[in-house]
Amino acid sequence: MKEAGTSSKIMQGAFVLSMAMVLSKLIGTLQKIPLQNMGGDVVFGIYNTVYPLYTVMITVALAGFPAAISKFVAEDAALGGRTRSRQIIRIGSVVMVVSGILFGEVIYFGAPLIGRIIGNASVVPALKASSIALLFVPLMSGLRGFFQGHQNMMPTAVSQITEQSVRVTFMIILLVYLTSIGASAEHIAAGALLGSAAGSAAGLIVMGGYWRGYRKGKHAVMDDSAPATDGNEAHQQSGRLLLSMLKYAIPICLGTLAISLVSLVDTFTVPRLLETGGAGETEAMVQFGVYNRGMPVVQLITMLATSLSVLFIPALAEAKVVGDKNLIAERCRLSLRWFWLVGMAASIGIAVLAEPINIALYEDGTGTGVIRWIAFTAAGSALSIISAALLQGIGIVRAPALHLLTAAAVKALLNLLLVPQLGITGAAIASVAAHFLAAALNIALLMRRTGLRISAGTLLGKQAAIIACMALAAGAAMLAADALLSALGLHARITAAAASLAGAAAGGAVFLAGAVKTRLLSEQELRMLPKIGAPLAALLHRLRLLP
Repeated sequence: MKEAGTSSKIMQGAFVLSMAMVLSKLIGTLQKIPLQNMGGDVVFGIYNTVYPLYTVMITVALAGFPAAISKFVAEDAALGGRTRSRQIIRIGSVVMVVSGILFGEVIYFGAPLIGRIIGNASVVPALKASSIALLFVPLMSGLRGFFQGHQNMMPTAVSQITEQSVRVTFMIILLVYLTSIGASAEHIAAGALLGSAAGSAAGLIVMGGYWRGYRKGKHAVMDDSAPATDGNEAHQQSGRLLLSMLKYAIPICLGTLAISLVSLVDTFTVPRLLETGGAGETEAMVQFGVYNRGMPVVQLITMLATSLSVLFIPALAEAKVVGDKNLIAERCRLSLRWFWLVGMAASIGIAVLAEPINIALYEDGTGTGVIRWIAFTAAGSALSIISAALLQGIGIVRAPALHLLTAAAVKALLNLLLVPQLGITGAAIASVAAHFLAAALNIALLMRRTGLRISAGTLLGKQAAIIACMALAAGAAMLAADALLSALGLHARITAAAASLAGAAAGGAVFLAGAVKTRLLSEQELRMLPKIGAPLAALLHRLRLLP
């Protein structure tokens, strides 16, 4: 009974945390739209230049310690006590807080140098503003890891949503104020980055409240019941614990860094290459802002892929434990097939609807061609994400990170070759190539380790026909809606939004109908999808879409 209760608690916690992550990422992604609308493409460019660097600095400052704290606290709790929990959170927090302060100072005082390396001085105020968040994020993340170790996901969920909500609210308030007083683009962008500091401070306050409740509750007695030790022995224990945490944390940090480096490549190459091609500092930021217009839409697809991919890791791990090689290969084949189908359908759908999406979100059609290229990073990212999850499920953890590093290096090389010739379109093409390369490397390794075989027919045939019909339906509905609403004299932005929705609805309906009509996924295959397969099959039965 106890084991069943623990399992239920874990599942409930995983669900709560997953929903919070999806909601917080959705808020974080969609906040870029008012940022561009209110600040313009220059502000948008500066923000998207600085934010990837800020993300990398946060990752390095945390050094993987939140995950280590969670693991070590969970192990201590599993042994029937909490004697080391306070020691674990104390050591981890001290390391992260000191690291956060040091890296915050590096960004703040090194901002002019970083600006020169990027090749654009307008990023300096935004860099300095972003450094303030490093005062709050480390301790907040450490406390999240502590409660996750006790299988209590609610503090993390509440603090994540609070952090993102306060960040976006604070950013919009500052945007309204700074634009109203005629502030410069670089200072408006700095105000937007200050939202990260405000959000992380709010998240820390929430976590501090949960920690205070924990200390006052019954757990405090249990934590303080550890046997006394002399000073020298305590130092030795702390040293051994810190070393153990570092051994676990650093590989996680490196893996997270690999993901961030792909987008960081653009920060250090595209603005400088645009300036080398003849653009001034301001014009380079305008173009970089236009280049990033398609990213929020694509990130919604990658967010969905990331959320779903975590379901496949335990499913494959379970199949590996029982030694069922056929089940491993079949789940890999099915997963890749469906992530490819959904990713490619999303990419082509975004490409077809790029112009009305661009006008609806950003008021004009500037950079629509670039958005069409960026759209195809959705397919590459979806394949890269699921293939990395499948590799992790069979115990291969480091290879996906190395493949992402390789993709980042190729991205940098292609930027150097293509941006001087094609501008931001070249950077978009390089992004597509980098994501597909990471996916191809993952899949090749997966095929070698699992015996998986993928034929050309898996990626073509029925799937290509369904996607083509979906694209035609989306395009036709978009054109029809645009013609009708334009004739009625509605505002161009409202017309574009309605045309986008009409195209998406028509394309989605044709895609679903085509998948059902051609039996693209049998009921048996559907039920093999971990966690979501059986409920989805039952729903399709009720809708009479399955026999």
